Amino acid sequence: MDDKSNKLLLALVMLCLFGVIVLQYVCPGTECQLLLRLHAGLGTSSSAGGAEAFSGGGGDPYRAEDGTLSRFVPRFHFSEDELRRAVDFNIKGDDVIVFLHIQKTGGTTFGRHLVRNILLEQPCECRAGQKKCTCLRPGKKETWLFSRFSTGWSCGLHADWTELTNCVPALMDITTEPTPQKPRRNYYYITILRDPVSRYLSEWRHVQRGATWKASLHVCDGRAPTPSELPTCYSGDDWSGCMLADFMDCPYNLASNRQARMLADLSLVGCYNLSVMGEEQRSRALLESAKRNLKEMAFFGLTEFQRKTQYLFERTFHMRFISPFTQFNSTRATSVEVEPETQRRIRELNVLDVELYEYARDLFLQRFQSARQQEHREARRRRQQERRQLQRSRLQWVRQEEEEEEEELAWGQEENSTGGDYMGNVERWRR
Repeated sequence: MDDKSNKLLLALVMLCLFGVIVLQYVCPGTECQLLLRLHAGLGTSSSAGGAEAFSGGGGDPYRAEDGTLSRFVPRFHFSEDELRRAVDFNIKGDDVIVFLHIQKTGGTTFGRHLVRNILLEQPCECRAGQKKCTCLRPGKKETWLFSRFSTGWSCGLHADWTELTNCVPALMDITTEPTPQKPRRNYYYITILRDPVSRYLSEWRHVQRGATWKASLHVCDGRAPTPSELPTCYSGDDWSGCMLADFMDCPYNLASNRQARMLADLSLVGCYNLSVMGEEQRSRALLESAKRNLKEMAFFGLTEFQRKTQYLFERTFHMRFISPFTQFNSTRATSVEVEPETQRRIRELNVLDVELYEYARDLFLQRFQSARQQEHREARRRRQQERRQLQRSRLQWVRQEEEEEEEELAWGQEENSTGGDYMGNVERWRR
């Protein structure tokens, strides 16, 4: 009896192992698209971007992030067109989403959402052991997404706005020339920003562990910077083990004001040639260019507001994510204990990023407010239309009832008239 029990237990264990192997084969990525699509299909039927899509039925899912909207007071004025971002993205046509991935902003997580977590007619194909996924348009052998996890670093490692806007159209249109029948394709640029102090500390910890971005091209005006224009902060293969003080002391450290620089048009300031203009003039030009480019992008999100980022992306592109974004408040940057004086110095080193982030945060929250208000107005209009339709149905029912009552009354009168005529005839026959 014990032998039979042991054999049965062994058979069950082998069956479970076989099931795990099969599941890994069928769903090689971190998330099984088939199961996720089934979950989405069984879930809510609300429109893309609706709060109900990932609220879990427990009230407003956005207030739980940090209650920002309850105390948010706008500082900048934006027009209605600047706040309402909705693009007519045609995934079956020629449109392309271009993701500008700034280091240590949570771009890796967002990039994975783009290739693994969007509900699509033809999902991206992600294979185990491969960093890139194949994201093709339905019925075409052409990609709709230009990003690290779809096309790789085709324009250079962490290419910035200057590089992408010159490189991507040249790469995507290399085999096709625009014609009246096939106009030039639309490129929708998107990015993610992060609190400058947290981002700076995260990059320092990343570099401290031995990471480098030496493969970055930094191409501007058709050429890469010379060693004298862009010196390095270390002499060896990497800067592993560097102290925070050394990281801050290097005047050539690209970690400083990285977000503003990567979003600006560097051609306006002479690229990496610092002798073209004074430092103050260059800083102002970089910041204004970065703000302008950010505002004109199809979409940008903030690492500190994952749910709002998901919501605005869905509203902008009329796409829907399968699973909700997760807000991680505990990161390597938050685990670093930094003295107030050190934080102050980091903010000074990143003064352009600090001002850019304040501008971006204000614009982001205003866009979120505007989108939510528009959603509520649309829901109110739908309810009003439903009530009007119900009222019309009721009026039609009342009229139908009245008409039937009138028909019954007329029929009764006709019956009485017919009965009177019949009795009169009977009396005449008796005579």
